[in-house]
Amino acid sequence: MTGAPLSSIKDAAAILRRGGLVAFPTETVYGLGADASNPAAVARIYAVKGRPSNHPVIVHVGDVSQLPRWARETPQSAVRLAERFWPGPLTLVLRRAQGVGDGLTGGQDTIGLRIPGHPLALELLRAFRGGVAAPSANRFGEISPTTADHVRRELGSDVDMILDGGACDIGIESTIVDLSRGVPVLLRPGRIGVDDIAAVLGVAPRPPDSDAPRAPGDQRSHYAPRHPLRLVPSDEWDSTVRSESRDKGVISFHARPVDDSSTIWIEAPPDPRRYAHDLYANLRIVDSSGCGLILVEEPPATDEWAAIRDRLTRARSR
Repeated sequence: MTGAPLSSIKDAAAILRRGGLVAFPTETVYGLGADASNPAAVARIYAVKGRPSNHPVIVHVGDVSQLPRWARETPQSAVRLAERFWPGPLTLVLRRAQGVGDGLTGGQDTIGLRIPGHPLALELLRAFRGGVAAPSANRFGEISPTTADHVRRELGSDVDMILDGGACDIGIESTIVDLSRGVPVLLRPGRIGVDDIAAVLGVAPRPPDSDAPRAPGDQRSHYAPRHPLRLVPSDEWDSTVRSESRDKGVISFHARPVDDSSTIWIEAPPDPRRYAHDLYANLRIVDSSGCGLILVEEPPATDEWAAIRDRLTRARSR
């Protein structure tokens, strides 16, 4: 993991204070950060990303003592999850405090909060001493960035500074749990799974219902490459690959056949954590390979693959 000199952290914090945008690494993906208390700076995030105004962002903080600034109340369930998983890849959705603007919440009465686990992110947040609104540092709905180079290539000069922390350790976005309505609800799966949450709370989070708050990444199409992506069940894999005549890019659990003519073939790891770490980088490689179609072998339908299946299902929906 690449570090950053103290001067870079101080410069980044100064940019945030004057309303600028700083892309920075978290353990999940790179975030596009702005001062969460500055509506004009937050609006700039939306403009750069092309993000719909009703789509909430997550506010990152450096310490639990900052929660009352953003959340009206912190239920005991939130305290227990924070004690167990923060800093880390868990976002808690709570009822927003008075004075928290619609630009952060998408007009809802809830706010998403987390303390990230990446050391550079924590250094920045603690140097800034405030909340940083930070969705993923990419154009809205497209593949999330897991390296500084991904950010640089996609957003370029639209960002005032990019803190390079190397490749993100986890590689997919945080788990999001809604605690604003008395019972835990899983709004987005991630590294922290249903069983992990249940072990802390004594009850498993429910799936979202029609009254659940909107959350980042909950749209039908998201995390999507520019080329069409098809998920192929394992029992149909061989016949699909042989019969598809278009130039295709492939992500498969199988090695490339000797006679295969695909534009590119990536053999994906069978371990879900390693697969998640590589997922967005692999999608970017295949998407830029010159193929006309992306074929991805469907991962197992088990809890440990739930977050990956969620991302791939949304990536194919464009």
